[in-house]
Amino acid sequence: MYKLKKSLGQHFLKDENICKKIVSALQQHSFHQLIEVGPGGGALTKYLLQIPNIELKAVEVDDEKVEFLLSTFTQLEGKIIHRDFLSIEKPFENKFTLVGNFPYNISSQILFKILEWKEDVESVIGMFQKEVAQRIKAKEGNKTYGVLSVLIQAFFDVEYLFEVSEKSFQPPPKVKSAVIRLNPVKKSLEMRSQNNFFLLVKTAFNQRRKTLRNSVKNLFDATILQDEVFNKRPEQLSVQDFASLTFKMK
Repeated sequence: MYKLKKSLGQHFLKDENICKKIVSALQQHSFHQLIEVGPGGGALTKYLLQIPNIELKAVEVDDEKVEFLLSTFTQLEGKIIHRDFLSIEKPFENKFTLVGNFPYNISSQILFKILEWKEDVESVIGMFQKEVAQRIKAKEGNKTYGVLSVLIQAFFDVEYLFEVSEKSFQPPPKVKSAVIRLNPVKKSLEMRSQNNFFLLVKTAFNQRRKTLRNSVKNLFDATILQDEVFNKRPEQLSVQDFASLTFKMK
């Protein structure tokens, strides 16, 4: 078989019912090109290979798992990208869907990678640590609302699908998990530029306990900073508020 590697944050899904629920959620939207992130022991992969009329690619960094996958599923020949997901180029030329039991130690970085490809990502079904899933879904005023919440929700509608017990994995992680779906927003937010938006959000939450007047003062002229909105802390602003503020930046 294969060994689990803690250094890669490996907790392999073993619950067949959860695998089927993920694939069922995946198939609620049509797609032709699919990339699986971190197939590991192939628990999900075996079901993905049964979906008709799609082009599947799987990204796996671990040599041992690649060897195991190729020997177990001969259909994967030529479909495995044997690299770290964070270092790969866009896997398809046209629009594609992502699915995966994402390694928890790099799940936030995976989301930032997905944001880079957002124009071509038609849907994402991902397993995350429950805490991270809740953070992605959180709205303003919630203590877990932060950079991930704002940046993801600016471009994707977030749907919290279901939670997954620790017992569904081998070895069991010390945290609960949850599966979420991301679909592109139907109407794009108006903002001066994505660079301005990302800079504003990251700068604001970098000092989240301070008022905006103190945390983002270098991004605005002094006269603009007199506006009452700058009395607020970043977690009090909606995604729309951040987008609107970009038009007032230097």
